[in-house]
Amino acid sequence: MTPELSAFDIVVIVLLLICVFLGMTPVLTSAFQFLVLPLHAFRNHFRQAQPFTPKVAVVVPAWNEGLVIGASIDRLLALDYPEDQLRIFVVDDASTDNTPDVVLERAANHPGRVVHLRREVGGEGKAHTLNHGISRILADDWAEAVLIMDADVIFAHDSLRKLARHLADEKVGAVTAYIAEGSEDRNYLTRFIAIEYVVSQLAARRAQNVQGAIACLAGGAQLHSRANLEAIGGRIPTGTLAEDTMTTFEGQIKGRRMVFEPYAVVLAEEPRTIDSLWKQRLRWARGNVQLTSIYKHLWFRPSREHRLGSVSFGLIWFSVLLLPAFMLLASAALMTLLILHSDIAEVTFRFMWIFTVCVYVYLMVFSVQLDPRIGRQSWREALLFPGVGAWLLMSAALFPQLPEVISVSAFGVELNADGRFIVLACLYLWGPVSMAGAWLARYVERLPGGKFFAGLMLYIFGYGSLLCAITVDSYIKEWRRADASWVKTEKVGRVVS
Repeated sequence: MTPELSAFDIVVIVLLLICVFLGMTPVLTSAFQFLVLPLHAFRNHFRQAQPFTPKVAVVVPAWNEGLVIGASIDRLLALDYPEDQLRIFVVDDASTDNTPDVVLERAANHPGRVVHLRREVGGEGKAHTLNHGISRILADDWAEAVLIMDADVIFAHDSLRKLARHLADEKVGAVTAYIAEGSEDRNYLTRFIAIEYVVSQLAARRAQNVQGAIACLAGGAQLHSRANLEAIGGRIPTGTLAEDTMTTFEGQIKGRRMVFEPYAVVLAEEPRTIDSLWKQRLRWARGNVQLTSIYKHLWFRPSREHRLGSVSFGLIWFSVLLLPAFMLLASAALMTLLILHSDIAEVTFRFMWIFTVCVYVYLMVFSVQLDPRIGRQSWREALLFPGVGAWLLMSAALFPQLPEVISVSAFGVELNADGRFIVLACLYLWGPVSMAGAWLARYVERLPGGKFFAGLMLYIFGYGSLLCAITVDSYIKEWRRADASWVKTEKVGRVVS
């Protein structure tokens, strides 16, 4: 017979349950986003868009991009866009390789359409490089729009037309494209990234279109109206590692709408090693931490000018930013419940993970059909995105007798009370354990033969746990005020055009 709970016990249990459900905030916000996602069929900007081909100046920041810049320029020149309406400005950030030669060759072959701008002193970061080109472009009244891109990306033939049609609406300040992983020789990591981009762009940014607030214009493909750039000061904000996100915020704060165009496809080469991915995403994560502080006056304060202060947008932003903290909170609360009231802990655990698996299956099935090519190529990564360990947790939640069945069938041992406690403790602590395991994979990768085992670890602990580990590292780096110099991701031209 269960002893009657005291008032103090009830208060403690309620507080712990609140902590568990707070820890589920990222799952709840994901569920919300994917529930509103179908509304994009009815609430979108396509009705206001119309055929429109403004004069577009493309600004391409380039530092030692000799292996990729030529193909990018050639693809831009071949776009389905009026020749006299498109000019390409390559800002050479004091490159020491053959980047100037590649660009100057194309400038000679296409006079007036390709322009080489040289910075003799470089290394200040992407925003400074972009501003060098933007100041030159805005000094002339020719350009009606400015396309900001990365030196390695390949635009689909009709992508610029699809972006530009939204600028026919003067209320739109900028449009961003779908950046898809496009490497020819994919490995397990680029396939994980491909799935991540489907979820975070094709799905999540559609939902942001519905909500009327875009978190970030993709740094590799963002088309700004001239009026939008002039409204934010005629330059890309510097002083942060997330210049693309800050530019997105500033445009919306000025009252202009940002739009995600899911049918404008831009292919990009993504990191093939955990270490390279870590450096890239650490920059992104630290930038978001910085912006959270910069815009502290904005969060959860609704405004008539923009939707960035809405409750829904704030919850989505902090669910991503504080995902590791939410995971730790849920694990700590479950473990405390297990010690104090194991029966309540088990019921809570089951509810939490059954709900999570329902959201995950719905999320992933909905997402992969948005880009069938990626769905076919990366179905294993879509299935194992949370890791084999997370699937074991989901299975244990769906089938609570599973630990006993495994113990008896595999080891011939029936679990006693202590054994069951240990098994449940391992399940409840999987969140922090998986982050630690994904973090360890980065160091295993550097060992002889370590790439295979690092990949295996990522399938076990989950790609999502790797992103959480990087976020934790961003907290640490910002707290320690570590060097925040802009680190370039190396590209060697693996994109299939």
